[in-house]
Amino acid sequence: MQSIKFKDNKLFYIDQAQLPLKEVWKQCRNLKQGYAAIKKLSVRGAPLIGVFAAYCIVVSLKNSPSQKRSFFKKLNESIQYLKSCRPTAVNLAWALDRIKETVLANKEKSVPQIRKAILFEAKAIHREDILLCENIAKQGVKLIKKGDRLLTHCNTGFLATSGEGTALAVIYKAAKVYRNIKVYADETRPLLQGSRLTAWELMKKKISSAVICDNTAAALMSSKGIDKVFVGADRVAVNGDVANKIGTYNLAVVAKYHKIPFYVVAPFSSFDLSLSSGKLIPIEQRNPDEVKKILNKVCVAPKKAKAYNPAFDVTPNKFITAIVSDRGVIYPPFRKNIVKVLGQDK
Repeated sequence: MQSIKFKDNKLFYIDQAQLPLKEVWKQCRNLKQGYAAIKKLSVRGAPLIGVFAAYCIVVSLKNSPSQKRSFFKKLNESIQYLKSCRPTAVNLAWALDRIKETVLANKEKSVPQIRKAILFEAKAIHREDILLCENIAKQGVKLIKKGDRLLTHCNTGFLATSGEGTALAVIYKAAKVYRNIKVYADETRPLLQGSRLTAWELMKKKISSAVICDNTAAALMSSKGIDKVFVGADRVAVNGDVANKIGTYNLAVVAKYHKIPFYVVAPFSSFDLSLSSGKLIPIEQRNPDEVKKILNKVCVAPKKAKAYNPAFDVTPNKFITAIVSDRGVIYPPFRKNIVKVLGQDK
C-alpha cells in the first residue's frame, strides 16, 4: 500500500481526511496545495510529511525563475513556508534541510541542473524512508511474542510513512510470524486517527483488532488485557523524551503503573539531538473546533465553549522501556545510548 505517489513528475496523495469512508486520491499541483494538505492532515505522519514536503518543493519549482538569484529566493521562501506548517514533527524540517543542502552543493550549476538535483534528492528521501520502515520492523519484531495483545495509539502505518510504517510496521511483521496476536487501537481523539486510519489499515492487513476509546486503556491494562504498548514519535530529544500524538503520555504513565513495556518506534530522522530534553520541543496548537466537533461536522460541545487543543504531548524518558530505531533497539540510559546507536552523523 502507498499513501503518496510521484509519477511522471506529478505528485499524488490519498486524502486521509476522508478515510475510512472514501478512498480519494488527489494531485498536489503547487506549494499552496501542498501546505494545505499537510496542515489539514490530508497528508500526515512524521516520516510521510517529510517525503511529501520534499516532493512539494520539486512541484513548486517547475515554473521557477531561470535567473539564479530569483530561483534561490523562491526556493528559500518555499522551504520556510512549508517548515512553518507543522512545527513538532522534526522530519519535515529534516527533509527540507536536505533539499537546501543539495542546492548549496550544486549552486554553481545551471538552474535546470539544480532542479534535477533536487528531484534526485527527493526521490532518495522517499526510497530511504521505505528502507527505514523495513529496518525498523526487523528490529522491533524481536520484542513481540506469540499471543501478545498489543496496544497502539494514533496511526503509524503505511498512511504515516512511505513504507509499512513505524510502530505498525513492527506489528505487521509480527503478524506474519505469529498468527494469533491481537491489536487494540486507541481511537485517538480529537481527530480519531486510530479508529479512522489504524483500524482501516489493520483490517486491510487482516489482523485481529479492536478499537477502544482512549479512556479504556487503563481498565484494559488492569484486567491483564494488554501485554505491550507500541507507539510512534514525531520528535525524540537526545535524552529520550518523546513528542507524539496527544494522549501518548497518558498511556505511558498507566503502562508504567501496570508494569507493561512501553515501546516508542521511530526512524533516525525523527531524532533531534540538538534538543537536550523534551521541554524544548515545540508543541503545535490546533483549532479548538477539532475538539468541539467530530471531524469538523457534528458539534459535541456548546458553541461558545472554549477548548484547548495541543496536537502532541511529551512523554518523559522514565516512562519509556526502549526506543526502536532503524539502527537498533535503544535502552536506557537514553542520552548515552541514543548517541551511541545513531552515531554522530545524525
